[in-house]
Amino acid sequence: MLDGRYDKVRMAALSRNWRSLMESRWCTACGQVFLPCPQVPRQTYCAQPDCQRERRRLWQQAKRQSDPDYLDNQAQAQRAWSKRNSNYWRGYRETHPDYAAQNRSRQRVRNDKRKTLKIAKMDSIPLAIPLLSGIYQLKALGHRDVAKMDVWTVQLTVLSAMQT
Repeated sequence: MLDGRYDKVRMAALSRNWRSLMESRWCTACGQVFLPCPQVPRQTYCAQPDCQRERRRLWQQAKRQSDPDYLDNQAQAQRAWSKRNSNYWRGYRETHPDYAAQNRSRQRVRNDKRKTLKIAKMDSIPLAIPLLSGIYQLKALGHRDVAKMDVWTVQLTVLSAMQT
């Protein structure tokens, strides 16, 4: 039979383990169990560098969407960095030839896709019959074949023509 001191030590250890199990949480990023810091009561990410990087990335993404000043400051910092490091991408391509070759190949595919787009410019198709004044119905046809983001592809249907 065990003496009382051993039982007290054992119960204290079990109590500590039980408490830590009750306080443990699942990391939002990696899904592993972790013990949160007592100073951070709402901690949801563990201390692993990849998880902390993910936490910061998501915070920055939300901040850029909700705070236009933060977005402007980030864009300004990006432009300043690009200006200070204008040869960065040239050097990167030189030191990573496999990346550069793969990027060129993908760009050719994107260019080929762009060549097959059917884009109608307003001044490139002369109308045989001038468009008459009247009430028209505009029906959106989608923009999958148009390269410009601010262009609508529509179908015009005459509902009633005005007599001139």
